[in-house]
Amino acid sequence: MTKPAAPPPVPVVVPRRRLTAEARRRSILKAARRAFTESGDMSGTTVKVIAEMAGISEGVIYRHFESKDQLFFEAVVEPLREAVDDLVAAAEVVDRDEPLTPERQLETLNGLYRQLSSTLEDLLPLLGLVLFGDPQVAARFYRESFAVAMDRLAEAWRKIEDRYGHEFESPEISARAVMGIALVLALESHHNKRFNSNQAVKQVTEGTINGFFPTMGAGPRR
Repeated sequence: MTKPAAPPPVPVVVPRRRLTAEARRRSILKAARRAFTESGDMSGTTVKVIAEMAGISEGVIYRHFESKDQLFFEAVVEPLREAVDDLVAAAEVVDRDEPLTPERQLETLNGLYRQLSSTLEDLLPLLGLVLFGDPQVAARFYRESFAVAMDRLAEAWRKIEDRYGHEFESPEISARAVMGIALVLALESHHNKRFNSNQAVKQVTEGTINGFFPTMGAGPRR
């Protein structure tokens, strides 16, 4: 007599764990950051696309965020502002507890250029989205975050001047010049595979301290 076949095993259904409200917000912001970066600006994507990337419905997004504008600011502008703020905060404590000798000054500025250019390279996609996207967003971010960061950098140099008796020629302009050089170093490192970042940082450090151009003599060069 044939033995009856055993019934198939009953599949175990593991209930999908619901995300907390905070975890859901983070997943939406991550999807939004990806969508905005891929599209290249705020107007190039939609809440529907962001919802699809997050694997949820548009309604879920609107339970956490009022609009696409709010999504853009929280997903792109705020992380960028915080990163710039952290970067300048690190620069503000340079040489606070060590004497500033010429050798230490060279080493410190070299490290500052490395840190600035490395961080800015990581931020390039977000910087591009903010600074070269919506003009109103760009103006607001530059005025409220980027310019403020450079003013803080200038203030840090004023404190060095107070500690060591040095005189900086227009620290506001110097801070912007250093930030501009660091941004170009970041762009070169990101887009130019033949770029020697170590050599470049060394040269711009020495140039910043000693001057990029020699003093011209009165007579013609022979």
